[in-house]
Amino acid sequence: MDRPGFMAALVAGGVAGVSVDLILFPLDTIKTRLQSPQGFNKAGGFRGIYAGVPSAAIGSFPNAAAFFVTYEYVKWFLHTDSSSYLTPMKHMLAASAGEVVACLIRVPSEVVKQRAQVSASTRTFQIFSNILYEEGIQGLYQGYKSTVLREIPFSLVQFPLWESLKALWSWRQDHVVDSWQSAVCGAFAGGFAAAVTTPLDVAKTRIMLAKAGSSTANGNVLSTLHGVWRSQGLAGLFAGVFPRIAAISLGGFIFLGAYDRTHSLLLEVGIKSP
Repeated sequence: MDRPGFMAALVAGGVAGVSVDLILFPLDTIKTRLQSPQGFNKAGGFRGIYAGVPSAAIGSFPNAAAFFVTYEYVKWFLHTDSSSYLTPMKHMLAASAGEVVACLIRVPSEVVKQRAQVSASTRTFQIFSNILYEEGIQGLYQGYKSTVLREIPFSLVQFPLWESLKALWSWRQDHVVDSWQSAVCGAFAGGFAAAVTTPLDVAKTRIMLAKAGSSTANGNVLSTLHGVWRSQGLAGLFAGVFPRIAAISLGGFIFLGAYDRTHSLLLEVGIKSP
């Protein structure tokens, strides 16, 4: 990947990540509280819906930047003809690699953010300090496996679908899609991926909110899903599905539209610069 392409992916990814996380933070808080084992009202209800926003703000830029740099690099490395039947596979592999790298940054900020969302009266930095003191570094990575197991299936659906919708729209209108069209494709792809991966998101939330030393905190996704199924049934597995679909559809519109627009602008500046 040449330097303009690398820097464009880095900056565009970071800008897109910060934009979507800050705009949609209240919906994310509501979704987390709906999935909390203590219940929506005890977790805070509609009070303090910006609790945990400092953690999200700090983690957003490097998290999204790491994802898109990896995503674009792997796509470049696995370059295939645009008409090849292997193209969706390339996008799946690139998205999966991007998620594994991005989760190294995302999970610590997600752990702090989600605990703050269900403890709105406690400051974000105090929660961060308590995790380090009581659980060590491993406490910040509680739920890493479950997050990766949620994000990879999500990206396996979202990114090939996004790329395919863009390609189809480009073919229909006989020119490359505009940024707003890319955003619309992102909204459809994100909403569909959000719906089918909600049980994995529920498991991830339960594991991250679990007390250290509990059976749930061990990070066994199947065991957690089984426990939710036994206690709450299908409704429990799909807790928070509607705010999740709403947030990620809108998020896909903002995130992927902003990424495409910023990426294109930065490439133009890079090409035009001496």
